[in-house]
Amino acid sequence: MTPEHDAATTDGGNPPKIVVGIDGSEASLAALDWAAGQAALTSSPLEILATWDWPMTYGWAVPLPQEYDPQESVQKTLDDAADGVRARYPDIEVTTRALQGHPAPVLVEASKGAKLLVVGSRGHGEFVGMLLGSVGEHCAAHAHCPVLVHRTFD
Repeated sequence: MTPEHDAATTDGGNPPKIVVGIDGSEASLAALDWAAGQAALTSSPLEILATWDWPMTYGWAVPLPQEYDPQESVQKTLDDAADGVRARYPDIEVTTRALQGHPAPVLVEASKGAKLLVVGSRGHGEFVGMLLGSVGEHCAAHAHCPVLVHRTFD
């Protein structure tokens, strides 16, 4: 990375962050573990990001319990993941964000100013068996920083 690029991605003199997207799947949590290790090695802040949205249907309305709150569920997943990272890597700065929207464009937007965006190779989407998930593919093509698509081998 050139000094010009590094300076452009630094927020107010702070080192640029590593952003990792999670959805609670095994693949995303493995990507989080890798990203946390990389943040520790490079003394970088780590931002853990997850998205939520209201279920969309065509035709029939899906009855949802009155107390259903997708943001609360996603925030719990984030909090649990961040607690695990902080316990394992107490010296890195960890922040979390739960944002409404589809993960691909939200992660691309979050990549602005980051030194690295990390995603799992497959998550909870409908194409779970794909080698590179649609979110990872979109991020690799459109992110504003390098992207690492973390893949675990069974």
